[in-house]
Amino acid sequence: MIDWAPLILTLQLATWTTCLLFLIGIPLASYLAFRPRPWKPVLETLISMPLVLPPTVLGFYLLIAFSPANAFGQFIDQHLGLQLIFSFEGLVLASMLYSLPFMVQPIQAGLSQLPPSLREASYVLGKSRWTTLLRVLLPNIRPALLSGLVLTFAHTIGEFGVVLMIGGNIPGETKVASIAIYDEVEALHYEVAGTYAAILCALSFVILLAVYLLNGGYLKKLRP
Repeated sequence: MIDWAPLILTLQLATWTTCLLFLIGIPLASYLAFRPRPWKPVLETLISMPLVLPPTVLGFYLLIAFSPANAFGQFIDQHLGLQLIFSFEGLVLASMLYSLPFMVQPIQAGLSQLPPSLREASYVLGKSRWTTLLRVLLPNIRPALLSGLVLTFAHTIGEFGVVLMIGGNIPGETKVASIAIYDEVEALHYEVAGTYAAILCALSFVILLAVYLLNGGYLKKLRP
């Protein structure tokens, strides 16, 4: 019989990761789009590295960094009372780092394509950079924002290597759906594993289909 806890935990992880990355991704994408610096390619490369790195490589380095035996992990443990290894909080932070390019890149691309006259007109009217970003620029890149949100959510749902390295396999705490599939296959419970996989496939299909429908304007075209 299927256990719904890993699926619920997966949705919780994806929701937290997407919401936090949305708050971080907007100012970061704005910085990359509008403030060229000589070392900008280096920052863009660091952000994009999760796209090409094997998940286990990133997971290994995060495991070392989050360990209480190291300075960062020790600081988090002593000053914030958080243990990032084998905990849901650690999964969220690891997922944020792993899914960062899926949020930043679409928003950065959307902002870069806007005409400079939008910002200039707003500045002439006395609006600040933040007001211009929030009230002028972001409303004009809604498809890019939607793409960033959905791609981040869908990507987090499918994570395996990073969450396995950081979270392990603790039921109700770090055992997400991808880990549950792995466990069921190891136990030769192919029917249960197939059910988990089918649910994730259906969820991913619905999410991506919604993005294409909304960004393509198909829903508006169908309205009478």
